[in-house]
Amino acid sequence: MVQSTGYSPGPSDGSPARRADRARNVADVLRQQAASGLYPTGFLPDERLLAADFAVSRNTVRQALFILRDEGLVERRRGVGTVLLNRKHAHPLGRLAGLAETLHAHGTVDNQVRARGPVVPPVQVARRLSVPEGEEVIRLERLRRLDGVPLSLDLTYLPTDIGLPLLDLDLENQDVFALIEQSTGQRLGAAEVTVQAVNADPHTAGILAAPAGTALFAVERLSRLSDGRPVDLEFLSIRGDRLTLRADLDRAGRGSG
Repeated sequence: MVQSTGYSPGPSDGSPARRADRARNVADVLRQQAASGLYPTGFLPDERLLAADFAVSRNTVRQALFILRDEGLVERRRGVGTVLLNRKHAHPLGRLAGLAETLHAHGTVDNQVRARGPVVPPVQVARRLSVPEGEEVIRLERLRRLDGVPLSLDLTYLPTDIGLPLLDLDLENQDVFALIEQSTGQRLGAAEVTVQAVNADPHTAGILAAPAGTALFAVERLSRLSDGRPVDLEFLSIRGDRLTLRADLDRAGRGSG
């Protein structure tokens, strides 16, 4: 069963504009439910069942499915039904964890190291890492894949004393977070995360094996050791058709308003 959106049932959904609004709402709910693993068989329910559950017309359901098809999320196959093409995996934002650590239950994460070594970073990168301007840091660029399918392109800057020992470790098969803790003998503490939605430029799309213009999560994350020292500044380009970002939030200051 899908979650009803609370629409009033009727033989039609009114004007074309109203039907388009309802189709978008249905698509939004189906997209979230697919990402949460509600359809483990890989098939969406029959159109008639969806229409009944959402209390909309079948034309509205078809319009919603066309939206998801154009996003590359589903494919409608004659005699089979509506098939999920790209199952998304949730990456929690409320916990500081590497990609392999997060997705270990969904498959094997491996890393193609595209670049590694010392560079003089941009001024803002040096400042965020509390490194003197003009001083070298270690730069890593990795293409990260889940079961061989590209998932994200990660650019990482680390202070030299933190990053240099990592160059001799297993960067192809382990998360940088785990390697930092292994090398330093210290635990990571907290991180600051910023997420933006962008469209992939042709070069980045080619590396990620995605169509140009594919929606990406552009993530900037500054991670610190438990003592507060900044040690890992990352710029991640994550395929939005393969991963969702998830967080559990608690509202503070409930006494106001």
